[in-house]
Amino acid sequence: MAGNQLWRAMSWTVFFIALGVMARSMASDAASEKPAFLLYLLVCTISRVDTADRLIESTRELLWERGYVGTSPKAIQQRAGAGQGSMYHHFAGKPALALAAIERTAAEMTARAEAQFGGPGTAKQRLLAYLHRERDVLRGCPIGGLTQDPDIMADPRLRAPVTGTLAWLRGRIADLVAEGVASGEFAPALDPIRTATTIVAVMQGGYVLARAADDPSLFDDAIAGLLPLLGEL
Repeated sequence: MAGNQLWRAMSWTVFFIALGVMARSMASDAASEKPAFLLYLLVCTISRVDTADRLIESTRELLWERGYVGTSPKAIQQRAGAGQGSMYHHFAGKPALALAAIERTAAEMTARAEAQFGGPGTAKQRLLAYLHRERDVLRGCPIGGLTQDPDIMADPRLRAPVTGTLAWLRGRIADLVAEGVASGEFAPALDPIRTATTIVAVMQGGYVLARAADDPSLFDDAIAGLLPLLGEL
C-alpha cells in the first residue's frame, strides 16, 4: 500500500509541475501558435484527472450503498459518466478502484479527526471537541461501516486502510488521554490504550444503534455515557 500511495503522490506532483510549466510557456509564447497547443494539452489533462476523480467518488458512494459485491464496474461507469475504456485507462480494475476509494475515505476521516486532535486547547478540550463534533450519524462511520462488508474484510489490500485507520484513531486518542493524565486533567488511573479502545468501540456501537433505530439521539446517548469516564459529569 505504501508503494501505491507514493506512486500516486509522485503522479500528482508531476501533474502540477507540468501544469506550471505549460502555464509559464503559454505566457512567454503568447504571440505564437504554441499556446493553443499547450492549452489543448492542459484541457485534456484536466479532463483525465476529472474522470479519475469521478470514478473514485462514484465508487465510494456505491461501496457505501451496495457493498463491494453490489458495486459493479458498469454501475461505477454509469454513475461517473465514464466509459469502460476510461475506467480501465485509469485503474487496472474494480479492486484497484475500490482501494483508491477506500484510501480516499480513510484520508478524509483522519484529516477531519486530526483537525480536533491537533487543534487549540488542552488535551481534554480537544478530545471533547472530537466527541461532540457534528456528524451525519444515520449515515454511519465511513470507515467503521466497511468492516461489515465481508468481501472488503476478506481482501488484505482492501482491509488494510480500514484497520489502519481505526488503529490510528485509537492511537491518537490514547495520546490525548496520556497527555491529559500527565497534565492532571484525567484521573491517574485512567489507562490511555484501554480508554481509547473503549471510546472507539462505544462510538462505533453508537452508530449501529442509531442507524438500526433511525434515531441519531442514540449516538448522543452513547457519547454522553462516555463523559463520566473522562471526568465530565
